[in-house]
Amino acid sequence: MKNFKKLIASATILGVLGIVGTAYAAVSTPADIAASVTGKTITEVNQERAAGKTYGTIAQEAGKLAEFQAQMLEQKKEILAQRVTNGQLTQTQADGIYNVIKSNQAICDGTGSARLGLGLGAGAGQGRGMGRRSAGMRSGMGNR
Repeated sequence: MKNFKKLIASATILGVLGIVGTAYAAVSTPADIAASVTGKTITEVNQERAAGKTYGTIAQEAGKLAEFQAQMLEQKKEILAQRVTNGQLTQTQADGIYNVIKSNQAICDGTGSARLGLGLGAGAGQGRGMGRRSAGMRSGMGNR
């Protein structure tokens, strides 16, 4: 009976790991997406990224910015859906984040110079305490 319980526990753990591994394997990295749309290898994309180019710039230079953005948006949508499934976000929160990402992409030129999305998710809580400059509640956005 003791061995049977261990067998059941092991099978359950392996099943969960298999599902999680499959879910995360389906999500590509920005480097994967940039490589696939430009026809470059991931090594080439990573070398350009290390030289200071954004993934958007790499795609833009190849004339594939719109395709890169579409695939990145789809990737983000999948990640948000998984977080809703996992209970990390509500569907309303996920929809709001998705709409912000979609709006930001509409004005994105691929250079990263607009610094869109900074602060998303930063300061989700309220800090209480005695700070150097103030006491009380903070928004978490770093404004002082």
